[in-house]
Amino acid sequence: MNKITRRAFLCGSAATAAVVIGQASKAKAQSPVVRVAQAQNVLNLYSARHYDTDTALYDSFTAKTGIRVNLIEAEADALIERIKSEGANSPADVLITVDAGRLWRAEQEGLLQPVSSQVITQAVPENLRHPDGLWVGLSKRARVIMYDKTKVNPAELSTYEALADERWRGQILVRSSSHVYNQSLVGSLLAANNPAQTETWAQGVVANFARQPEGNDTAQIQACAAGVGSIAIVNTYYLPRLAKSDKPEDRAIAERIGVFFPNQRDRGTHVNISGGGILRTAPNREAAVQFLEHLVSQEAQEIFAKSNNEYPVVEGVALDPVLASYGRFRDDAMNASVFGRNNAEALQIMDRAGWK
Repeated sequence: MNKITRRAFLCGSAATAAVVIGQASKAKAQSPVVRVAQAQNVLNLYSARHYDTDTALYDSFTAKTGIRVNLIEAEADALIERIKSEGANSPADVLITVDAGRLWRAEQEGLLQPVSSQVITQAVPENLRHPDGLWVGLSKRARVIMYDKTKVNPAELSTYEALADERWRGQILVRSSSHVYNQSLVGSLLAANNPAQTETWAQGVVANFARQPEGNDTAQIQACAAGVGSIAIVNTYYLPRLAKSDKPEDRAIAERIGVFFPNQRDRGTHVNISGGGILRTAPNREAAVQFLEHLVSQEAQEIFAKSNNEYPVVEGVALDPVLASYGRFRDDAMNASVFGRNNAEALQIMDRAGWK
């Protein structure tokens, strides 16, 4: 039996905002004793991961601990605003986002509390954890160069920096600068190089666009296979989705596309994280710690790897076979907090370069 209570939270209208305020006011009327009693057997999870396959993660936690997961789903920014509006009486125990940049924002808002866990420290590499324990990476997604096998020899590819070369004029496909995946990639370039070099690079990449950015990462892969451009900057897990599709046309697209891991001769390929942290006002902190520890267990990491085609953060966990077929690579060891912190400056640089 599925023991998860699942609710979607939509933000963006005055009516919705009123609902949030009403919920926060209602919470304020409850005594601390009532809140603690209600919290004991429930883990309130606010998650920006919209994958049905994550249900297996929560079911396995409930089976192990007896603690029910109450899931609230929304985009990360909406969840952060909700937590702020709920204030000290927020029922949220854990916040999960799909990018280090949003974890950094939650940190800046003072929403997270440090956690010291030997289980987490031993399981997760240092660069995938916040230096002060405010959050931990739960899965990895590499932002790579995908290419049309009929047009591009992978020997022509090398680094992110080389995407600014004139040889790629009119060939690059990528989504908007407003998306956090691109902000974090450029944030990593800021840390690896410097602002002036990064802005020059962004200008070169924009000059090489096959079209103005539009759509998600899947749209970039589809456009690459359709000949709109010859290379795309995307996260790895989007391609296995097409490769495993029931639609022959999707599988044909995946067959045409190759995967290249940039910067293997220097710092390594940029990897972002899906990660989680415990809210400063968590009513059920003990369960929250248990939950994060569970998510970095061998059992949970296998679910991350096989259900959503992501890379595990824990060594020794088998990859999804399709994802594994793209080959092994060396990660950029930069701490995710660094490029998360650089997101705002990265967006300014991209916008000045015309990357809209």
